Amino acid sequence: MEKIDTAVIGAGIVGLAVARALALAGRDVLVLEAADAIGTVTSSRNSEVIHAGIYYAPGSLKAQLCVDGRDKLYNFCEAHGVPHKRLGKLIVATAEGQQGRLEKIVAGARACGVEDLRALSRAETLALEPELACVSAVLSPSTGIVDSHALMLALQGEAEAHGAQIVFRTGVLAGRVDEDGIVLKTRSEDGAELDLKAALVVNAAGHGAIPLARALVGMSPERIPRQFFARGCYFSMARKSPFSRLVYPVPVEGGLGVHLTLDMGGAARFGPDVEWIDRLDYTVEPTRADAFYTEIRRYWPALEDGALQPAYGGVRPKISGPGELAADFWIEGPRDHGVAGLVNLFGIESPGLTASLAIADHVCGLLA
Repeated sequence: MEKIDTAVIGAGIVGLAVARALALAGRDVLVLEAADAIGTVTSSRNSEVIHAGIYYAPGSLKAQLCVDGRDKLYNFCEAHGVPHKRLGKLIVATAEGQQGRLEKIVAGARACGVEDLRALSRAETLALEPELACVSAVLSPSTGIVDSHALMLALQGEAEAHGAQIVFRTGVLAGRVDEDGIVLKTRSEDGAELDLKAALVVNAAGHGAIPLARALVGMSPERIPRQFFARGCYFSMARKSPFSRLVYPVPVEGGLGVHLTLDMGGAARFGPDVEWIDRLDYTVEPTRADAFYTEIRRYWPALEDGALQPAYGGVRPKISGPGELAADFWIEGPRDHGVAGLVNLFGIESPGLTASLAIADHVCGLLA
């Protein structure tokens, strides 16, 4: 059995941020990743949006870590040359009955520490984005976009510069809690198995985090949530977007609605929608575009027939199901579940990218 200091399971954005933070704190970090590259799952299948911190319950981890993480992420991107743009976002009310919901969004955001939102009349909104259709809107100037792969490369580079190592094609099958550490049973792509005993373990395995926790002997089942999957499909457009900002409708159950985001080159993409599924499946059915046209034309009536094409799909790692209130991040350390040296991260969906650096600092605090 090999003995190591710290194991981080998962090399997505959050796992890499945690590895970097722990390495900067002087820990000897080994990152275990089942895939052959960084960020191949949730971290590469999202909108690449830097969120301002608008939609979350005041006092929740999502609210706290999003606002803190937003500022840390902008600073990190500036310092490390990670491509990003602070474009701003418009949340639009397309019917009179939605204006009250916009007002609630603004009030909730202010309770979370987001102070720069600005209510706009229809005329003010059209002065910014002439092709929009709305009765009013809210401008979020702190919302932006980031090149998520460049961000992950920067996190990986700084982690490795401070001694962290990443082992690819190595999955963690199970584990057990010992008196002097946590034993992890690993298997490499060629079938070789090796037990590692780590003093500290951070379970940042994304969709695999809950199954892994269930396979950890000594971990209380009561401290492990249920697992759900909500697929979101994205569609792209061949021609350049007429918008210079992100455009979001009023949120819907399970997500933020079919919104318009921009990539670093200015190309538009739409999504994600919400489809509850029972397993990981990234299929994008072209026929789902029919509903996209209906939703998008509520705020952009000029969208042409045939303009949308399937882009990619992502699956949110949910810990709340259909019809339930959206769950907060579930991040627990030894004081919560009683296992020394272990931090579990469950339900790290949006705003996980934005909050990644703040999540990493939070994890370090739980292990202090």
